[in-house]
Amino acid sequence: MAKILVIDDEESIRNTLQEILEYEKYSVDVSEDGEQGLELIKNNDYNAILCDIKMPKMDGIEVLERVTRLQPDTPVIMISGHGNIDTAVEAIKKGAYDFIEKPLDLNRLLITIKNAQDKSTLVEETKRLKQKVSKNFQMVGSSAALTQVKQMIERVGPTEARVLITGENGTGKELVARQLHEMSQRKSSAFIEVNCAAIPSELIESELFGHEKGAFTSANKQRKGKFEQATGGTLFLDEIGDMSLSAQSKVLRALQENKITRVGGDKDIDVNVRIVAATNKNMNEEIKATRFREDLYHRISVILINVPPLRERTEDIPELAAFFNEQICDEYKIKPVKISKDAIEELQKLQWTGNIREFRNVIERLIILSNEQITGNDVKSFAHPLSTTKKQ
Repeated sequence: MAKILVIDDEESIRNTLQEILEYEKYSVDVSEDGEQGLELIKNNDYNAILCDIKMPKMDGIEVLERVTRLQPDTPVIMISGHGNIDTAVEAIKKGAYDFIEKPLDLNRLLITIKNAQDKSTLVEETKRLKQKVSKNFQMVGSSAALTQVKQMIERVGPTEARVLITGENGTGKELVARQLHEMSQRKSSAFIEVNCAAIPSELIESELFGHEKGAFTSANKQRKGKFEQATGGTLFLDEIGDMSLSAQSKVLRALQENKITRVGGDKDIDVNVRIVAATNKNMNEEIKATRFREDLYHRISVILINVPPLRERTEDIPELAAFFNEQICDEYKIKPVKISKDAIEELQKLQWTGNIREFRNVIERLIILSNEQITGNDVKSFAHPLSTTKKQ
């Protein structure tokens, strides 16, 4: 049941609003002045607040200012019998959701409250989704190897330095890139990811720099590339070691001059991005084999962060198992299953060639195939079912 607070010094209006709103199935608190109203706000969460402007002790505008500090996401609807355009504009500027004149039009009031309630619900859902997304990109573990990575992120994140993240497939290089973005001054702007290995070489330039209409057969309209989309934010070039030499030369120019040119165009476009790149390749070998430009390598590797493989930080496996157990069971809408000590020991013995990505898949498999708890025998049977079947 949505909860509404009515703050008004006129008893008849308080009582009338309470009666109407309770009839509409709202839970209603009432207050005769601003000070009393603020005490209620400190101790309750409201879906909407109705507040008169002209009141003794503390006027409605001051109440509004304090509410925006105490509960900034709570919609406040200002009501007044002495209102004018200037008063309404001032209230809206200070954060009011709406302004309604007395005598109140009840239909308009109910619609406004309904819309305010919807806004309040949407804000809460957005917060929950952001928390869920943030949790999905959490770096789990307290081993010395991972702690060193976290410390490096904390030092480098707030700077504008370009970072090259190295490590095997599945180690969590994208998580490092996102953490760097979240700790930077650019966190309120876009984080744009490009998987250089997943895009054909003939399309990578269009993907990065965009194209003009008619630049090639299927270019039916102008399109902004990832550099433009990431302006003001962070551009994450994943698997940069797989980028074509042609694209590498253009990326180098973009980093040197902070300018790009769309495919099929001749106009320079200013861009302002922070580059974070990642690769699972040995870049020294790639440079020696002339598959990667040495000058570009030095441009993108101001800071080097190597993400250790899971087999080098097996002490993190208990934390990772608990984390993925909770996450996966939450997705399945079931209670987390128990993981026995011998199951953890068996998990720590495995090589984990697919690293964290493989580990999560195995935990999900064990949750599905095990009974009330995951045991060491379950790990032996299901962690590598193909090899087990082959032995049989």
